[in-house]
Formats: sequence, C-alpha cells, structure tokens
Amino acid sequence: MAYSVILHVAGETAILGEVEELPKPTDSTITVSNPRQRDGKDLHYISNNVVRVIWPIARINFIEILESAEEEKIIGFVRN
Repeated sequence: MAYSVILHVAGETAILGEVEELPKPTDSTITVSNPRQRDGKDLHYISNNVVRVIWPIARINFIEILESAEEEKIIGFVRN
C-alpha cells in the first residue's frame, strides 16, 4: 500500500509524493515516487523525467502522512 506524504526538507519547499512504506527508526533514507510541489508543479531542482528520489532522513524535518481516498469515505461518529 502506497502512502501519500508531504516531506518537509530543511531549507526547501514542502514536497508531495508517494512512498511504498513509512520509514523505520533505523532507516537512513526515504525513497519518494513522483515528487512534486504541493500544488502539483515540478520541483525546479529535479529533472522532468525523474520518477523516484532518495532523500537522506537527516535532511528531513518532519513527514506528514495524508489520508487515503478509502479513509475519506469512512463516516465517523455523528451526534444528532
């Protein structure tokens, strides 16, 4: 299952992309597929034909995990 994430890399704009699995505490890198800006535009420092990028975890401030389309369909508790 792929996760949609927003990476907050030190000194750069936030990066939206997909990862196959979330990084473990022992990982030193994270591989992101289809990296792009949050508005969908290309990143100026990555070539147009690149489909995966490997970032060192040491450069990442934090990672946001976005909910999947399946999770959006779940109806939570509703009080009348």
